[in-house]
Amino acid sequence: MKLKISLLTVLIFTALTITTRAEEIPAGSPAISFAQTTHDFGVISENGGPVTCDFVFTNTGDGPLVILSASASCGCTRPDYPKKPVKAGKKDKITVTYNPKGRPGEFTKNITVRTNVKGKKKVTLKIKGNVTPAN
Repeated sequence: MKLKISLLTVLIFTALTITTRAEEIPAGSPAISFAQTTHDFGVISENGGPVTCDFVFTNTGDGPLVILSASASCGCTRPDYPKKPVKAGKKDKITVTYNPKGRPGEFTKNITVRTNVKGKKKVTLKIKGNVTPAN
């Protein structure tokens, strides 16, 4: 009898714990919308130092948006992204820095952004421009 009561108590406690944890997870699905997905730096100088642009986005869904990663197609480009979830309806940005040193000529670089958005987990951003050689 004591064994049955102990098992019943454990089952009830487990059910309450699972229910409480489920309530802590926000409901809804995130969605991401960028103001622009391409940035043209135009003509920049090789000696001018790194250049930066911001890709502003909005969580247009009704759940928290998580940027899981942002990676560039080469080491000359460095993306910086929010590490905390973006609430529904809120804006944030991904900042991309390009270093033109030693890279004269035209360039196009892709930044792959991975998110928790169902059906569209990956977004590609693009930067481009033309680096004038150092004197």
